[in-house]
Amino acid sequence: MDALERLRAICLALPEVTERLSHGEPTWFVRGKKTFVMFADHHHDDRLAFWCAAPHGAQEELVGEAPERFFRPPYVGHRGWLGVYLDVEVDWAEVAEIVVDAYRQIAPKSLVARLP
Repeated sequence: MDALERLRAICLALPEVTERLSHGEPTWFVRGKKTFVMFADHHHDDRLAFWCAAPHGAQEELVGEAPERFFRPPYVGHRGWLGVYLDVEVDWAEVAEIVVDAYRQIAPKSLVARLP
């Protein structure tokens, strides 16, 4: 499975998530409205990555600890969103946790309550 397929499977496993293109990239939405993850296939640079909502302080902490794996994405980085490189060795269990955290930031409480 390639990176997009793996990311897609993680995102679509969450309650009431849909996928559609946004700005030319696969993007995942809660209830078809609010973005929580956006794929970035060399969208603004020469890297494969995704951008996602993140809990307060997570972006600064992760980018500070591992800038080879995480970054502050353009356009949404000022809102605390996290960029995650997918063209490095990827810990997919960690990616799944990051995606679920992104979902928790955006989804209504009624959907978050349905998470295991």
